[in-house]
Amino acid sequence: MAVFQEGGLMLAIPQSFLDQLKMSCDIESIVSGYVSLRRSGRTSKGLCPFHSEKTPSFFVYHDTESFYCFGCGAGGDVISFIMRIENLGYLDALKFLAERAGIPFPEEAREDPSLKIKPLIYEINRAAAHFYHDQLKSEAGAPGREYLMGERRLSTKTITRYGLGYAPSGWDNLRNYLRGKGFSDEDMLQAAVVVRGKDGKSVYDIFRNRVIFPIVDIRKNVIGFGGRVLDDSKPKYLNSPDTPVFKKSRNLFSLNFAKNVHDGKLILAEGYMDVIAMNQAGFDNVVATLGTSLTSEQARLMSNYAQEIVIAYDSDGPGRTATNRAVGLLEEAGLKTRILDMKGAKDPDEFIRKFGAERFKMLIDGARSVTEYQMGVIRAKYDLGSTEQRGAYLQEAAGYLATVPSAMERELYIGKLAEEAEIPRDAIRESVNRELRRNLRKARKKEEEGFESGRNFVRAGRQADESAQDGLIACLYHHPDWSGNIIARLPDNAFSEQAAGIYQALLSAQREGDGSLASLRERISDEQMSRLAGILARVSEGQLSITPEALEDYFRRLQGGRLEKEVRDSGNLSMEEARALAERIRRSKKG
Repeated sequence: MAVFQEGGLMLAIPQSFLDQLKMSCDIESIVSGYVSLRRSGRTSKGLCPFHSEKTPSFFVYHDTESFYCFGCGAGGDVISFIMRIENLGYLDALKFLAERAGIPFPEEAREDPSLKIKPLIYEINRAAAHFYHDQLKSEAGAPGREYLMGERRLSTKTITRYGLGYAPSGWDNLRNYLRGKGFSDEDMLQAAVVVRGKDGKSVYDIFRNRVIFPIVDIRKNVIGFGGRVLDDSKPKYLNSPDTPVFKKSRNLFSLNFAKNVHDGKLILAEGYMDVIAMNQAGFDNVVATLGTSLTSEQARLMSNYAQEIVIAYDSDGPGRTATNRAVGLLEEAGLKTRILDMKGAKDPDEFIRKFGAERFKMLIDGARSVTEYQMGVIRAKYDLGSTEQRGAYLQEAAGYLATVPSAMERELYIGKLAEEAEIPRDAIRESVNRELRRNLRKARKKEEEGFESGRNFVRAGRQADESAQDGLIACLYHHPDWSGNIIARLPDNAFSEQAAGIYQALLSAQREGDGSLASLRERISDEQMSRLAGILARVSEGQLSITPEALEDYFRRLQGGRLEKEVRDSGNLSMEEARALAERIRRSKKG
């Protein structure tokens, strides 16, 4: 029986269940559901889902059933991965993996009521979604139907597919309905479907006189709501606040449908109605952010399902600003990006209603590259009939082309620019190359500053030979039979606080007969788990050795680090103590 603490309660999980779960959940198969992995020997690698990168630094190690990212330091076992990627606690991660593997969760695991908050919120949200949908179909929902079916031309099938609803006028319609279902006001406040009044006692509905858009996650849970007002009230759109099951910055509207399209492409729209209109027109691979600008988390989320993103934002000023911001985030996430050029309509919904689905498909197929789009944006700012403005245009365009990584693409647009401005290609190329050299100087200066900062960092003595600590832990992990030798010879205060926790947990687990990574999950923190996963990754990559000779070297370095500290603190030693310290240093160097 394994015992761990969560939510202030001690919980018991049968060891047999944990063993069965470990056997059934191969880390590569689990991770590959979120990350595109390429296997090579005993490892697989891909782009890290936890930070933006263009070159893979995320590795899965089959021999230790662990993962580690050399870019951001995230690491651990399969449970750690699910906790991080799904934003779950330990118990919920076990349930998630057990459900996936078809293993019944043990009855012996008793939960504190506080741990049931997520399932409770899902239940409340589901009930609220049914209420709003039923209201839309009722007499009270006539304004909502007029907007959705009349003005927006949505079919009954589309309304049903998205579970669209209507929140009638009034302060307590949903509250009273949920009370009738047995939910308390406190439960509703946790789910954020009601808010507390200024008197601190009463609660009232958040959504009133609004069309409702349920937000559904990839596991088909209703996690929140968006609401559009039907009068002149402000704000025009209102979204659920963040709750234990809903984070606006980490979710995307309609991803539950888009994830099932496996053509490697997603269309990124600006709002709910754009997504629904495109979906009704036959484009299932459409998503939208949730009342906020695109975030790096959302960009990384999209990279789990696609290699290319077509941005279909509004064609107005704010839409172009949002497009420029999104392009940078998507490129950081390693995604190829193209941009719709909508003429004759301000957004995809209007374009489809005016010109039809076939024309919209042609628009998507002809979406412009980022470079073509940005060059068009720059050109639109200037009057090329003016000599002065033409010069400013060429200067800004050359500056932008100097940021384009592909030399071939730069050359293509240098030619187009020269032809457009009727200027020799060599003159444009020299201007671009000048900007390239300037950018290179800036990058080198920044790199030198970072290097100097790094040297100062090391010079300040931050690392009292952490690599020796890591090496010793690696030896203990891979060679439990060396534990007696390690315990007997380990210098006093050899480890930092974090490393000492890993060392003690590893010894304890090995004494109980299981020193695997999974068995340590209950004994160490998330930060310690990531460090241990990094240690094991460095062993697999040949950066840490676990031979007897290496073990001796780790001992010497740990002993030397301790003696150096004594030297730094030796100002108040007596003459006799100073001589003894000098002799110990002489012996350590000789050894």
